Order: sequence, then structure tokens, then C-alpha cells
Amino acid sequence: MNPTSVLFYIFSAVLLFAGFRVITARNTVHAALFLVLAFFNASCIWMLLQAEFLAITLALVYVGAVMVLFLFVVMMLDINTDSLRQGFWNHFPLAALVGAAIAIEMAIVMKAGFNLPEAKAFDPAVLKLGNSRALGVEIYTQYLYPLQVAAVLLLVGMIAAIALTLRHRKDSRYQNPAEQVRVKASDRLRLVKMAPTVEQPSAPKDAEGGQA
Repeated sequence: MNPTSVLFYIFSAVLLFAGFRVITARNTVHAALFLVLAFFNASCIWMLLQAEFLAITLALVYVGAVMVLFLFVVMMLDINTDSLRQGFWNHFPLAALVGAAIAIEMAIVMKAGFNLPEAKAFDPAVLKLGNSRALGVEIYTQYLYPLQVAAVLLLVGMIAAIALTLRHRKDSRYQNPAEQVRVKASDRLRLVKMAPTVEQPSAPKDAEGGQA
């Protein structure tokens, strides 16, 4: 067994342990930290597979940005997880069965990709481009439509998240864009014509208090 295989099994074992602790940890902050550990070990596995671009993307985007933001949100919300975790172990066998079925289905689908003897050799011109550039060429040529579909799905997810978290409170002020579009100039400005009034200057008084 070569050192690469040893490192692969170590990173895989830590990844599985961290993934299991994400769903079993009682503390939400600890679960988020275990998720960071899982992402980091997955990034290390990508490095062993010589997919440097995916490894750096996973480390920078998920570990460096998304998970840090998620961790701060969890710490600031201070959610009471005791009530949320009631009945967790009662539903755990069914959840484990569903998870195992999903893993088996994914293994069956991706089994052809791990058949190394029948794998097609890369074009020498593609090997000269490097991983990042070759991945970009494949995404924006052969897989352009799936990329657009994934982008639309992510946009729908973002809009749904914003819509679910939107709450109208009495102490908050907000504007209605539809009313702003329908507004007319006469609604904003009204010209009023008024008769001019000029005050008469008062007569000067003498030293004795009478009028001059």
C-alpha cells in the first residue's frame, strides 16, 4: 500500500466521522465545526485525486466563507436545540436506512466512472491546459445547459429563502415599489394659488407715546 492510499483512507475515515458527528452533536456550534472538518477532509481527498481547482474552491468557498458565516449566525441566534432534537433517536433508524439507500444508488450510478481499465485516455492537448482551464472548457462547452439549470435552481433557492425569512413587523418601515411606479407628478406636487397679503407698516410713535 502506497502513501497515497494510506492518506486516502485516513482522510476518508475522518470525513465519515465528522459527517456522523454533524447530525449527532448536541451543540449546534460543535456540529458546525464538525462540518468544517468534513469539508476540509473532502478538500484533501480532492487534492489526492489531483483536482486542485475543486479542492481550493471547496476550502475557500465553503470552509472559508459559507461555514464561517453559518457559524456566526448560529452563535448569534442562540437557538434552543433541546426542543428541536426531541425524538431524534426514534427517527434515526429510518433516516439511516434512507441514507444507506441513497448511498447505494449513488454507488451504482457512479460505478462506471471508477472503472479505471475502461476509462478513456485524456487528449494530450487537454492535459497541457491544466485542471482549471480544462474544467472551464468542459463546463462552458459540453455542460453549458446543465450549468444554466443549476444556476436557475440556486436562484430559486435564494429567492425562496428570502421569501421565507421575510416578516412584516409593525415597527419596521418599508416601501412598496408598485406604488412608487404608479405615482404621478400631481400626487407628489400640488400648486396652490393664494391672494397676496401685504402688511401695512405701523405708524411711528413720538416720545410721549402718541402717534406722530
